[in-house]
Amino acid sequence: MFWQTTRFSIDLAQPQVMGIVNVTPDSFSDGGQHASTAAALVHCEQLLRDGAQMLDIGAESTRPGAQPLPLQDELARVIPLLRAAVTLGVPISIDTYKPQVMQAALDLGVDIINDIWALRWTDLAYPMSARDVVARHPACGVCLMHMHREPQTMQTAPMDGNIVVQVLHFLEREAQVLSALGVEKTRIVLDPGVGFGKTVAQNFSLLAHQSELQALGYPLLVGWSRKSSLAGMGSAALDAHERLVPSVAAALLAVERGARVVRVHDVRETVQALKVWAAASPAK
Repeated sequence: MFWQTTRFSIDLAQPQVMGIVNVTPDSFSDGGQHASTAAALVHCEQLLRDGAQMLDIGAESTRPGAQPLPLQDELARVIPLLRAAVTLGVPISIDTYKPQVMQAALDLGVDIINDIWALRWTDLAYPMSARDVVARHPACGVCLMHMHREPQTMQTAPMDGNIVVQVLHFLEREAQVLSALGVEKTRIVLDPGVGFGKTVAQNFSLLAHQSELQALGYPLLVGWSRKSSLAGMGSAALDAHERLVPSVAAALLAVERGARVVRVHDVRETVQALKVWAAASPAK
């Protein structure tokens, strides 16, 4: 199984670790730590030394309650870093929902569009939709994520009902819409959207039933890293920086249950854990 992207055909026979690079002052776990281009580039290089096989770069926080970032501010934050990151020799993903940012990133040679809105967000002031931007590109990869409501309201009224069925139907529909626009299936990866409008129990239900999502026939990208659902796994609530162990455990479980890409903050520790998992896995 391969994930076709702008410059790379990524072999998913082995699980891939996607390192998170937030060029933001307000992300829930590392806001402000890599807010300048120079600091963020140093972080990119460290993640690659730690074993990341690809990088996901974002300039707008999408934590619960986060306010939208104006377009020009997002471009000013992320474009200088993307320009440098595409020279690092690995697939580069842009975490954005704005079609203007997508187009600017693709013009620089970025490989993957990672969109929490699954390309549904539109800007009436821009002539192309997010779907159009991706569909008109000859090869870029895309990750379609499930999100209930929007970042400002998603945790005020989480989902109800059979969450696995709802997520499955949503992802299937959005993938079909993109395919109808001419995007090859090999370019598409799906993300169940852990923490995006779901309760703690619902997030773990998605992990427990992950195989049902795999039945759609697309690779899964999963992001459990430092999520608040992991905060109560010990005797006391853990803040974002104390969630290393449960984050690695969740990533391993996701991979064991078929995820092909895990999006993580703690690359070095996740890579080490996956090496143990691979050594103990039956030979195929």
